[in-house]
Amino acid sequence: MQDLLRYRQIHLDFHTSEHLTNIGGEFDANAWAQMLADAHVDSITCFARGHHGMIFYDTRAHPERRHPHLACNLLVEQIRAAHARDIRVPIYTTVQWDYYSAQKHPEWVQVAGDGAIQGQMPYEAGFYAKLCLNTPYVDFLKAHVVEMFELLPAVDGFFFDIVQDQDCSCRVCRMEMLDQGLDPSAEVDRLAFGRQVIDRFKRALSAHVRAHSQECTIFYNAGHVGPRQRQTRDAYSHWELESLPSGGWGYMHFPLSQRYARITGRDCLGMTGKFHTSWGDFQSYKNEAALQFECFQMLALNAKCSIGDQLHPTGRLDRATYDLVEAIYGEVARKEEWCRNARAVTDIGIFTLEEFTGERLTPETIGAVRMLQESGHQFDILDSQSDFEAYQVLILPDAVPLNRGLAQKVTSFLAKGGKLIASFEAGLTADRSDFALTEWGVRKTGDGPVDARGELARGRNFPKGDYVDYLRAEGPLAQGLRDTEYVMYMRGLEIAADDGTEVFAWTVSAYFDRAWRHFCSHRQTPSSGEMVGPAAVRAGDLIYFAHPIFRQYNQNAPRWCKQLLLNALDLLLPNPVLRHQGPSSLMAAVNEQAEHNRWVVHLLHYIPERRGQDFDVVEDVLPLHDVAVSLRSPGAATSVRSVPDGNPLRFTEENGRLHFILPTLAGHQMVEIAR
Repeated sequence: MQDLLRYRQIHLDFHTSEHLTNIGGEFDANAWAQMLADAHVDSITCFARGHHGMIFYDTRAHPERRHPHLACNLLVEQIRAAHARDIRVPIYTTVQWDYYSAQKHPEWVQVAGDGAIQGQMPYEAGFYAKLCLNTPYVDFLKAHVVEMFELLPAVDGFFFDIVQDQDCSCRVCRMEMLDQGLDPSAEVDRLAFGRQVIDRFKRALSAHVRAHSQECTIFYNAGHVGPRQRQTRDAYSHWELESLPSGGWGYMHFPLSQRYARITGRDCLGMTGKFHTSWGDFQSYKNEAALQFECFQMLALNAKCSIGDQLHPTGRLDRATYDLVEAIYGEVARKEEWCRNARAVTDIGIFTLEEFTGERLTPETIGAVRMLQESGHQFDILDSQSDFEAYQVLILPDAVPLNRGLAQKVTSFLAKGGKLIASFEAGLTADRSDFALTEWGVRKTGDGPVDARGELARGRNFPKGDYVDYLRAEGPLAQGLRDTEYVMYMRGLEIAADDGTEVFAWTVSAYFDRAWRHFCSHRQTPSSGEMVGPAAVRAGDLIYFAHPIFRQYNQNAPRWCKQLLLNALDLLLPNPVLRHQGPSSLMAAVNEQAEHNRWVVHLLHYIPERRGQDFDVVEDVLPLHDVAVSLRSPGAATSVRSVPDGNPLRFTEENGRLHFILPTLAGHQMVEIAR
């Protein structure tokens, strides 16, 4: 189904209140579709039903839900006009947020463990009361799907929105939990049951759709794609990564989640928005440089592009929005030839903590992604189902526990020549009593101090540096560092090295921990100079750091933490896929198009800044000049050129690496290496 997704999509929100009139009254199908075509749009998600619960076509099965002021058969006309211009039209319908259903059928609403409405307070403006997918509401959804197949000119695909794990204590859920021997009053049982309900729903609805069409695409949106979604991968045709940097996701969400999504065997579509903030921000416009970065980053990371917009209630598209879209999608159209069927070339896998914590962005994983992106390394995000042996180096950041199955995979990876970097509590058993594998070359010797509440201090951020220690690196791990001790703001794990384990850095204690009885100056107590144990070791092909260097980098980005990691990578991965001599703000991605026998290097230079209080923005394109790039040779190159403009670049090949210099990088540039 990969060829069903297109590169230049619009996600056209239409959550339109029942209190508004003249809905679609100014809709001109030809003008609407022509504006899309002029903006190089080749796919647009249009609404059958939004969060208000109103339907936007002439429904026969549910006339009470047809928007009371709908002036035309809107969705039908949209599909016909778009198809006439070869524009694909996936269909949007809401699932767990439906204001009409929540008001008319309160028995369908999810009930929290304390009896409250799940998702929304009674007098809060909005449609966020969540519907339970273990009630007859599901029968309505299935009938709704059947009618769309019957009444719409065609169904290219479905975008089912707000399909999230539920925690519901409604009567239906309580009774079924009891039948299964679960305890509805226990949150852990409710959450496990809620996941079961959602998985059952997705598989059943996909089977229902497939009874009518084997070709249409199917996606269930939860605002994120990660290990949880992979568990029901069979219910999806592809992934759509909703990730509006200014809308709460931030600029680290997309690269992290896409580096995971692309390894699962599903085609990917990145989704940002044209809004300055987020969905529903009418008459706002994202800076063009920001939208360039967001879309071109999608191309670099093997995703197609989707830009979110919201249709005015009258049915008019906004000319200013599509002037902006045209500028971006015109460039995407020129570049997509070098993106089709491209596969990322990577040599490092970062293990995500998401499957253990349920958090979509854990600080440890963000820190690792930042460090590697800033240094030009090529990597994917992995979970326990991933094929570790596809990578030369595996990174377990800070807190990855090793159960029996994962420990066996790691052991096999090392035995077959893989290299591994781990830090802090990564590699401990689930109870954190000691390391699960002797390969770590260290053993845990203590738990360290506790704070005033009796909680372990290690690995935590204290604003005044109450529980710090220091690190002194030696030998190859000291490259690029000063000959001194560096403060480690988050206390490390107390360890001892086994015989034969090489110590690369030492932990140095402070004179004392900061407390009301003994403190020094404004922040942490200085170093005592006393080395109290290893801080970094090498045991064969494994390098281990006792400190949470990734969590710390996410907190306040100490340059020395990144340098320690890069030094470790230089030892374990001396010939990486890519190196560059640009600034750390330069992002680089390497892809292979096997059918064309070429590699394509994407270079992006856009700098998000926190200019307001709410979120980062990108306003300016800051060009770079004479960017030197080195690649592990993909084979004897016949040409190197910037594309799509086709300008040839001088290159040399020596010692198994290819070198070239890009004269100017203005935002985004692709470089083709033909073999």
